[in-house]
Amino acid sequence: MRYDAILFDMDGTVLNTLDDLHDSVNTALRQFHLPERSVDEVRAALGNGSRYLIEHSVPDGTPSALIEQILSFYGPWYTAHSRIKTRPYPGIVELMHRLKGNGLRLAIISNKPDSAVPALAEENFPGLLELAVGEREGIRRKPSPDMIFKAVEGLQLPLSRCLYVGDSEVDLATARAAGIDCVSVTWGFRTSAQLREAGAAVLVDTAEALGNWILSR
Repeated sequence: MRYDAILFDMDGTVLNTLDDLHDSVNTALRQFHLPERSVDEVRAALGNGSRYLIEHSVPDGTPSALIEQILSFYGPWYTAHSRIKTRPYPGIVELMHRLKGNGLRLAIISNKPDSAVPALAEENFPGLLELAVGEREGIRRKPSPDMIFKAVEGLQLPLSRCLYVGDSEVDLATARAAGIDCVSVTWGFRTSAQLREAGAAVLVDTAEALGNWILSR
C-alpha cells in the first residue's frame, strides 16, 4: 500500500459543522448589534480559521477593536456550542473503520481552535484517531504546512507515506506547501468546479469512493 497514514481536514471533510458555525457566528454578530449572515455567506468564509471567518462576516469598515471584541466572544461561545448540530458526513465513520482495519493510521488537522478539536474528534470518532491537531500558539493555521508537519512528526512517518484529505482550496494550498499528496472531497464547503479551479488533481464524491481510491494505491 502506498500510504501508512491519512490526515483528514475536519470541517467540510469528516464533520458537517456548518450549522453550528453559522449559529455561533450569528450569535456573536447579534451580541454586538451587527447584521446576521446567511448559511451560504458563512460557508464561503470557512476554511481559514476563526479570525478570517469573523473578519469576513462583519460589515465592511468594522473597526479592528470591535472585531477583536467579537472574536473574544465568538471563540469561547463556539467551543461551548460546537457539538449541537455537528455530525459526521455519511459514510465517514465506516470509512475510518475500514481504513484502520486495513492498517492505516488516522489523524485530523483543523483550522478550528485547538480548544474545540480534540473533543469533537473523540466524540464523533472514538478510538479511531491517533492525533487531532487544531490552531494554537506556535502552530500556524493552514495554508501554512505547520499542522501537517506536527501531525507527521507525531506519527513518526515520512511525508511520502501520508495522504491529506480536504474539501477546500485552503487544503490544496496546505498540501502543496507541505509537499504531501492530496485528495479533495466534493461533499464539503466547496464545489467540484471551485476545487478544480484551485488545482485539485483527484476528486471523490463519496466516502466509499475515497476508501476505494486509497486502498487501491
